[in-house]
Amino acid sequence: MVSGSGEEMSGAFRISSVEKPRKQRGRYFIYKEGQEEPVLSVHEDIMIRFRLLKDAWVTEEDLRRIEAEDGKHRAYSLAVAYLGAKPRTRKEIERYLTRKELDEETIRETADRLESERLIDDADYAKAFASQRTNSHAKGRMLIRQELMRRGIGKSEAAEAIESLDPQAELESAVTAAAKRWRSLKGELHERRYKLAQFLTRRGYPSGVVREALKTVAVEREDRDGMDWLDN
Repeated sequence: MVSGSGEEMSGAFRISSVEKPRKQRGRYFIYKEGQEEPVLSVHEDIMIRFRLLKDAWVTEEDLRRIEAEDGKHRAYSLAVAYLGAKPRTRKEIERYLTRKELDEETIRETADRLESERLIDDADYAKAFASQRTNSHAKGRMLIRQELMRRGIGKSEAAEAIESLDPQAELESAVTAAAKRWRSLKGELHERRYKLAQFLTRRGYPSGVVREALKTVAVEREDRDGMDWLDN
C-alpha cells in the first residue's frame, strides 16, 4: 500500500469508502474518489491483509496484487465448499473452478494447494471409488475403470485402484446383480441366460466373473440343464 498522500504517483487512488453489501457474506466493496461504482470487491481477509480502509492509497501494482490474491482466496473457498459435498478428483475441481470463470493459473495453484493439504488425493479417491462401486452399485472393474477415467483419474492410478479390488467381493457383487436381474428376464431358458450374460458384461464384469456368476445363479435355482455352453 502507498503511504503519504500519493497524489503525485501515476495511477494511484485514494479509497473514499468501504461498504459491506447485504447479499455477499464476508465481502466488501471498495470505492475510489469520484467514482460511483466500486473499484474492487474483496473478501474480508484480503481487505484486512492489504489494509483497504477509508483514505488509504492504492497503486496500480497494489491493485493487481489485490485482485490476484482475492481470486486465489475465492478459488480456494469455492473448492473447499465443493469438496464438502463429497470427495472429488483434481480434474473435477479444475472443471468446477473453470465454470466459475477463474483463470488457469489460479486454478492450477488452488489444485496444487489442495493436494499439498491432502484435501484431494486421486490415488486414494480411485481406490475408495472402485470399492464403493463394486460393493454398493454392482459394477465390474471394466466399467469402473471407464468411470474413473471420466473423472480425470490417470491411467496408473486407475489401474492401481482396479488391482486393489477384492476378487471375491467383485464376484459376490456380480452374483447379487445376476440374481436380481434373472427374475425380470423373459423368454426361453437359453435366451434368458444370454440376456443375463449381456447384462453383466455391460455392468463391466470380466468374462470369468460373468461365467461364475451365471453358474452360481443357475445352481441356486437348481437349474443345471444346458450348462455346458458356459464352459465353452
